[in-house]
Amino acid sequence: MPHTQHQAPRDGELITAQEMAAALTKATLLYADGASQTFSRDGNRTAYVERGTHTEGTWEVLADGKFSSFWPPDYRADYVVRWIVQEDVRIGISFTEVRGGNRFDGLYR
Repeated sequence: MPHTQHQAPRDGELITAQEMAAALTKATLLYADGASQTFSRDGNRTAYVERGTHTEGTWEVLADGKFSSFWPPDYRADYVVRWIVQEDVRIGISFTEVRGGNRFDGLYR
């Protein structure tokens, strides 16, 4: 029987729609500016804390595999999400806005 080799994760590899929820809910994400973000395991809620200010929004995986977040009352943004990998270990998630191209890297805490 042929042996199938496990392929190591690659930095910058797209996170598929099928693995998105597990990737987002794995742990709290910590951003370079000190902000943190959590994604609920029991639905599509997210909480973001920046300099002591707590905001809540919702998230979803779009049919094309992109990530979308909504922050009331009217801010919505769509992102391409990729793995951040270091020494063959997935250590976080990189979000790149579809419009504007801004990039936000969150490392698992």
